[in-house]
Amino acid sequence: MKEFVVYTAMRILLFLASFGIVVGIMALLFDGTYNLLLAIVLAFLISGLASFFLLDRQREAFARRVETRAAKAAAAFEERKAREDAESD
Repeated sequence: MKEFVVYTAMRILLFLASFGIVVGIMALLFDGTYNLLLAIVLAFLISGLASFFLLDRQREAFARRVETRAAKAAAAFEERKAREDAESD
Protein backbone atom coordinates (compact mmCIF):
# COMPACT_ATOMS: atom_id res chain seq x y z
CA MET A 1 0.00 0.00 0.00
CA LYS A 2 2.87 2.35 0.82
CA GLU A 3 4.30 2.06 -2.69
CA PHE A 4 0.94 2.98 -4.21
CA VAL A 5 0.59 6.08 -2.02
CA VAL A 6 4.15 7.24 -2.73
CA TYR A 7 3.83 6.74 -6.49
CA THR A 8 0.41 8.39 -6.68
CA ALA A 9 1.49 11.35 -4.54
CA MET A 10 4.56 11.89 -6.69
CA ARG A 11 2.47 11.73 -9.89
CA ILE A 12 0.07 14.33 -8.48
CA LEU A 13 2.92 16.60 -7.41
CA LEU A 14 4.54 16.24 -10.82
CA PHE A 15 1.27 17.17 -12.53
CA LEU A 16 0.76 20.20 -10.27
CA ALA A 17 4.32 21.39 -10.89
CA SER A 18 3.87 20.94 -14.64
CA PHE A 19 0.56 22.77 -14.54
CA GLY A 20 2.12 25.67 -12.64
CA ILE A 21 4.98 25.93 -15.09
CA VAL A 22 2.67 25.74 -18.14
CA VAL A 23 0.31 28.38 -16.74
CA GLY A 24 3.25 30.60 -15.83
CA ILE A 25 4.76 30.36 -19.30
CA MET A 26 1.40 30.92 -20.99
CA ALA A 27 0.71 33.92 -18.78
CA LEU A 28 4.10 35.42 -19.63
CA LEU A 29 3.70 34.84 -23.35
CA PHE A 30 0.06 35.95 -23.66
CA ASP A 31 -0.06 39.04 -21.41
CA GLY A 32 -1.43 37.34 -18.31
CA THR A 33 -4.08 35.22 -20.01
CA TYR A 34 -4.11 31.49 -20.60
CA ASN A 35 -6.42 28.78 -21.85
CA LEU A 36 -7.21 26.51 -18.88
CA LEU A 37 -8.09 23.44 -20.96
CA LEU A 38 -4.93 23.74 -23.03
CA ALA A 39 -2.86 24.22 -19.87
CA ILE A 40 -4.35 21.05 -18.32
CA VAL A 41 -3.74 19.00 -21.48
CA LEU A 42 -0.15 20.21 -21.78
CA ALA A 43 0.47 19.57 -18.08
CA PHE A 44 -0.86 16.00 -18.42
CA LEU A 45 1.42 15.36 -21.39
CA ILE A 46 4.48 16.87 -19.74
CA SER A 47 3.92 15.16 -16.39
CA GLY A 48 3.25 11.83 -18.12
CA LEU A 49 6.50 11.98 -20.03
CA ALA A 50 8.42 13.21 -17.02
CA SER A 51 7.02 10.49 -14.76
CA PHE A 52 8.10 7.83 -17.25
CA PHE A 53 11.71 8.83 -16.66
CA LEU A 54 11.70 10.36 -13.17
CA LEU A 55 9.47 7.89 -11.32
CA ASP A 56 10.85 4.64 -12.69
CA ARG A 57 12.12 3.45 -9.30
CA GLN A 58 8.77 4.11 -7.59
CA ARG A 59 6.85 2.44 -10.42
CA GLU A 60 9.09 -0.64 -10.20
CA ALA A 61 8.61 -0.87 -6.42
CA PHE A 62 4.84 -0.65 -6.88
CA ALA A 63 4.91 -3.31 -9.61
CA ARG A 64 6.97 -5.66 -7.41
CA ARG A 65 4.49 -5.19 -4.58
CA VAL A 66 1.54 -5.97 -6.84
CA GLU A 67 3.33 -9.01 -8.27
CA THR A 68 4.09 -10.32 -4.77
CA ARG A 69 0.49 -9.93 -3.66
CA ALA A 70 -0.78 -11.63 -6.82
CA ALA A 71 1.59 -14.56 -6.29
CA LYS A 72 0.42 -14.95 -2.67
CA ALA A 73 -3.22 -14.85 -3.76
CA ALA A 74 -2.59 -17.44 -6.48
CA ALA A 75 -0.79 -19.71 -4.02
CA ALA A 76 -3.63 -19.42 -1.51
CA PHE A 77 -6.15 -20.21 -4.24
CA GLU A 78 -4.21 -23.29 -5.32
CA GLU A 79 -3.93 -24.42 -1.71
CA ARG A 80 -7.70 -24.11 -1.17
CA LYS A 81 -8.34 -25.90 -4.47
CA ALA A 82 -6.01 -28.77 -3.52
CA ARG A 83 -7.64 -29.01 -0.08
CA GLU A 84 -11.13 -29.19 -1.63
CA ASP A 85 -9.95 -31.84 -4.11
CA ALA A 86 -8.47 -33.90 -1.26
CA GLU A 87 -11.69 -33.62 0.76
CA SER A 88 -13.85 -34.71 -2.17
CA ASP A 89 -11.75 -37.84 -2.82
